[in-house]
Amino acid sequence: MMLNGKCALITGSTGGIGFAAATRLAAEGCDVILNGLADAEQIASRRGELESGFGVRTMYHGADLRDPGQIVDMMNAASAFGGVDILVNNAVVRHFAPIEDFPVDRWNEALAVNLSAAFHTVRLALPNMRERNFGRIINMSSVYGSFATANRIDYVTTKTALIGLTRAVAIETVAQDITCNAICPGLVQTPAIDARIGAEAERHGTSRAEATRQFLAERQPTGRFVAAEGVAALIAFLCGPGGRDITGAALPVDGGWLAS
Repeated sequence: MMLNGKCALITGSTGGIGFAAATRLAAEGCDVILNGLADAEQIASRRGELESGFGVRTMYHGADLRDPGQIVDMMNAASAFGGVDILVNNAVVRHFAPIEDFPVDRWNEALAVNLSAAFHTVRLALPNMRERNFGRIINMSSVYGSFATANRIDYVTTKTALIGLTRAVAIETVAQDITCNAICPGLVQTPAIDARIGAEAERHGTSRAEATRQFLAERQPTGRFVAAEGVAALIAFLCGPGGRDITGAALPVDGGWLAS
């Protein structure tokens, strides 16, 4: 348990990559602070899974990441676990529309949740990290941080900006045992992607399996979804001794997408 006694805060961690990261970090001995959208029953189940499975402490904070005041409250709550040692900025919102039709409120929401929330969590976590001379910051970018696609102006912009934020933080913390990196996943199977594939299958009159094959073939050369557990394993590596000299990097986990 190489991270025994550390405290990890993961935003957007009630499911998907976020909960996979929480699980892997708990397996390495971290106390975990969960954040995200879920009902009370699901939150209790997630916390119980981590606590009983790995013997760690957990906390849930339902901070609305659009609100800097609630982010401050969440970061202050982490003092119950000694402060944040590992910060994973994973929460995301997205909307699909061409730029001339893009709702202004959805644009502002994406800037707040996808980008500004990371700025706030980092600035609030760093004093404790500097005092302890240890910190690991992981910002969840995307392959879309390296290129653009149509009708996703909010997602492309914020995921690209997160890489810039990562580099800036890495330079400012390089004199201490604090690292800041971005991870750039390709397609991870999520309910949103499942819905898109289902819609494609219905539109073209094909099977779901065929629609899935086509969806992946146009993107990831491996022809399979990226496993959330694989992304979580990279997070754990970056937080451990082997990741100490990796900082300011944007690391793809994309089944060869960016190489193709």
